[in-house]
Amino acid sequence: MNNLLAFFLFQPEVDVVKEDVEKVSEGFKSSWDTMWERIGGWKEKLIENLPEIFLAIFVFTVCYFISVYVKKWLQKPLAKVIKRTSVRSLITNVISIFIVLIGLIIAISVLNLSNLLTGVLAAGGIAGIAVALAFQGVLANTFSGIFISITDILNVGDFIQTNGYSGNVEEITLRNTRIREVDNNIVIIPNKNIIENPFKNFSLTPRIRSTILCSVDYNADMRFVKKISTEAINKRFPQLEYEHVEFHWTEFADSSINFQIRFWIEARANLTLLEAKSEAMMILKETFDAHGIQIPFPVTTLEWPKDAGDSFDFPPKVKN
Repeated sequence: MNNLLAFFLFQPEVDVVKEDVEKVSEGFKSSWDTMWERIGGWKEKLIENLPEIFLAIFVFTVCYFISVYVKKWLQKPLAKVIKRTSVRSLITNVISIFIVLIGLIIAISVLNLSNLLTGVLAAGGIAGIAVALAFQGVLANTFSGIFISITDILNVGDFIQTNGYSGNVEEITLRNTRIREVDNNIVIIPNKNIIENPFKNFSLTPRIRSTILCSVDYNADMRFVKKISTEAINKRFPQLEYEHVEFHWTEFADSSINFQIRFWIEARANLTLLEAKSEAMMILKETFDAHGIQIPFPVTTLEWPKDAGDSFDFPPKVKN
């Protein structure tokens, strides 16, 4: 009696469970059939588009090998224009990637994936803007380094003055320039700062003009001083055909007659200019000493009253 009662009580629940299992089984079977139908459809489309797929692969492969060949071929002509290996590698890599991208775009077009191509280009544009904003300073330094390399306004070994620093250029990379100052300190300057600010390159011209300021006393013969000074400088620093030593009197000062002498020298560094000035100063001093010409220094004359004896009112009259 109890078993019969339990059978009638739990029979509806068993029927519900069976119905649920059947529904799940039918749903799984339907999904399985749908998946195989789609796979079959993809297989048919794959077989149908097999020529386009092979053509796309062929085009992309050809573009890839062309990019490799062009990258190797560009090394020699670029070496004549751009001396730095890092800049040449950057340019060749960019050109190689550009050719590969062209091959990829053509391959996508052959496969009639215009929607995918549009999405890729849109995503690439957004990503490019984001990268440009995030690495604005790095890109500015990189393009400045490329500009320096192409224009050849700065090379390793040049002596320059820029951004408050001066020294010999030791290395130029895509991002910065390293110079060694005369006191042996290393200064690293971003390329953007060099391009945006004025800088002096002593190595761009093989000859520069040096100026020496000097003076003689009032007893000296001015024309004779000009003659011997010009001859002495010209003998030590020979001038080219279009150059000459310039001598100009500039001022009647309190204790001297001042002049400047200008001459051309061969110099590719600021140190050479300093050495030339030092040599020229010694030559002028030796020349003046040999002819008894004095280089005066400021003199102050004190007038002592004759009737003052050993004492007088302070302060005395001063005559310069």
